[in-house]
Amino acid sequence: MNEARTKRFFDNRYGTGQSTVDGITRATNVLWSGKKVVVCGYGWCGKGVARRAQGLGARVIVTEVDPVAALEAVMDGYQVMQLIEAVKLGDIFITATGNTSVIDEQHLKEIKDAAILANTGHFNVEINIPALERLARTKKQIRPFVEEYTLKDGRHLYLLAEGRVVNLAVAEGHPASVMDMSFSNQALSVEYLAKRQGKLELKVHPVPDDIDREVGRLKLRAMGITIDSLTEEQKKYLESWEVGT
Repeated sequence: MNEARTKRFFDNRYGTGQSTVDGITRATNVLWSGKKVVVCGYGWCGKGVARRAQGLGARVIVTEVDPVAALEAVMDGYQVMQLIEAVKLGDIFITATGNTSVIDEQHLKEIKDAAILANTGHFNVEINIPALERLARTKKQIRPFVEEYTLKDGRHLYLLAEGRVVNLAVAEGHPASVMDMSFSNQALSVEYLAKRQGKLELKVHPVPDDIDREVGRLKLRAMGITIDSLTEEQKKYLESWEVGT
């Protein structure tokens, strides 16, 4: 389901992008304009978060392990560097990787004083919280969903929502007007499976392209938008390798 275009291009990018910024803003009342925001991971969620932060006036730094994704971030206009260098610059750190220990002990030892740490990936493992606990002298809640860690060297770090998914823990998650496509994909895919009971190979199946396109058509119709269709001549041209150069 997560690979369906009408899911990941919209739910992940626009939904996560907006709701993550919303969650961090609600928790901290931070002014984004002028802040250096480090986005760890440039998948569809990371892309959405980076774009929304940039739109609010933040200077965005992206960290990646995939060279192609990193190159894409560079060409989208973001600064790209290793996280160990970014920790010296960033004011707000947002993990969006789906992996573990992205912000690890080595990063926490170097991270800038007063940095805000938030996760919008999968679970509360993207920020190494046990390492943060070991490095801390004290910990206290200073606002709902905001814990201040005072490190042994005197620096202060602010962890949001105990490292859990910030857009769900602090905000309201994605707006319904983007989740409708995800849920439509799920409903139509369940219907597809039910109608083909016993006929499909036992494996993970992608959402059929016809369903993906139908969800796109339905969403456009709900928005009052109509688009063009290919003529028969255009279809034939696209299907042929004999026409044109």
